[in-house]
Amino acid sequence: MSTTLSCDPHASYRSVWSKKPMLRRVYEDYYRRIAAACVAGETIEIGSGIGQLKSFIPTAISSDIQHSPMIDVVADAQNLPFRSGAISNIVMLDVLHHIEFPLLFFREAERVLRGGGRCVMIEPAITFGSTLFYRLIHPEPVRMKATPFAEGLPNPTRDPYDSNQAIPTLLATRDRLRFERTFPNLEFVDVSWFSFWVYPLSGGFKRWTLMPEFLGRRLLVLEKGIESALGRIFGFRTMIVLQKRAD
Repeated sequence: MSTTLSCDPHASYRSVWSKKPMLRRVYEDYYRRIAAACVAGETIEIGSGIGQLKSFIPTAISSDIQHSPMIDVVADAQNLPFRSGAISNIVMLDVLHHIEFPLLFFREAERVLRGGGRCVMIEPAITFGSTLFYRLIHPEPVRMKATPFAEGLPNPTRDPYDSNQAIPTLLATRDRLRFERTFPNLEFVDVSWFSFWVYPLSGGFKRWTLMPEFLGRRLLVLEKGIESALGRIFGFRTMIVLQKRAD
């Protein structure tokens, strides 16, 4: 392994990003959605990875549990190094389902957000249309019987890529009332379901793709036109926006 790869856990992801225009097209849509949902003020990205959010929110502070050249702050989402009430937005893309104890993260989010501040997350959506893909093709597990409310001490040796793709969907559906009772200061202001064929056919961060960029660009337009009607049934992605109640 080269020195660059050994020092940068995200180098392989950046390499794929640079070579796949279809991948960039898909994720640019995600970043635009995140940016549009944010309120004015300081923005922290958790799990920044290759650090592409700054193309859309240039002032965002990037953080990740792993150090890399694209990261401003090394931090665990379950123990954020920010002052209480200091942050206007916490944003995450494909991070919540990797957090060992989501309950600890939401406690931290509730603490560091100012009144009116938002937590904006785009995550896998387990729906009728996506479940076979996520269960049989995608390498990460889907455990629908799990609870997002488990408590414990974070394991410092845990693989940061361990995951359960079901967690965001469970929070937005089955466990939503329990979440609202547990965190009365964090209210759901939006849960949207979107992304159909283009995302899985793009191959994500794999080196292959089944979707040429010129076709994917047109299909993304079509997908946006039908997501409000069909997203909850067939969508591969969900965006969850939480807002801290004003003091």
